Amino acid sequence: MSDDTLKICIAGVSGRLGRSIAHEVIRRLDTTLTGALVSADSVHRGADAGEIAGTGYFGLEAVVSLEAASKGADVIIDSSMPDFTAAMAGRLAAAGGPALVTGVTGLSDEQQQAVEAAARRIPVLQASNFSLGVAVMERLVAEAARLLPDGEFDLEIVETHHRRKADAPSGTALSFGRAAARARGAALETQAVYARPRAGGTRGVGEIGFSAVRGGGVVGEHEARFLAAFEEIAVTHRAFDRFIFARGAVTAALWLRGRPAGLYTMQDLLGAA
Repeated sequence: MSDDTLKICIAGVSGRLGRSIAHEVIRRLDTTLTGALVSADSVHRGADAGEIAGTGYFGLEAVVSLEAASKGADVIIDSSMPDFTAAMAGRLAAAGGPALVTGVTGLSDEQQQAVEAAARRIPVLQASNFSLGVAVMERLVAEAARLLPDGEFDLEIVETHHRRKADAPSGTALSFGRAAARARGAALETQAVYARPRAGGTRGVGEIGFSAVRGGGVVGEHEARFLAAFEEIAVTHRAFDRFIFARGAVTAALWLRGRPAGLYTMQDLLGAA
């Protein structure tokens, strides 16, 4: 193992995204998997991380101790659950590291505050979606919102995911909404509409509407539609394989190495911020 190899621990390694990230980390020459973290009630507790990832025996046991899993790691890639993300962020900050890359969505305000507090002491990259294509789409949506008068162009964001996704709208859809609202000089909280009544639901100027579709095994689809009286502009991203999220997560981890404490996003990675 080269000294330049990034040492990565994965939290939530037994989940769909965690397995995909582990597979990517193991197969690459510039990264190595040094820790695999699972929940205390996981059936994968004690299992080999390579076998969990589908790469074959690797010689690394999945454990429940954060301290044991993160020992020697440069960065933790987190694909766990909101409550664990918040708790882990605080513990990592208290210990002075390692750095944290998290893609967990659906955090409460209190949990988000815990992540932001940790970022004052360690480098944290937080993303609602690790896809580089999604990061580019976010920039395009913001630019369209800046250029198009909101009194003429209505913005609707439609997202589709598999039936097992728990949060709606998706964190990615919300990130598009926040980017558009910022570009218009507003806060998403004052513009967002998540449900429309059967009657009396006339659209207000500047509203950002959200629709969430759940079903089947859809990996992820997002569309931002800017609709005017006589024309429409749509920006769309479709994910066909979870590999893109794993690749993006590892790219984010490599980018985060050596950064000072702070809260970063995929836009920072792209150089947009």
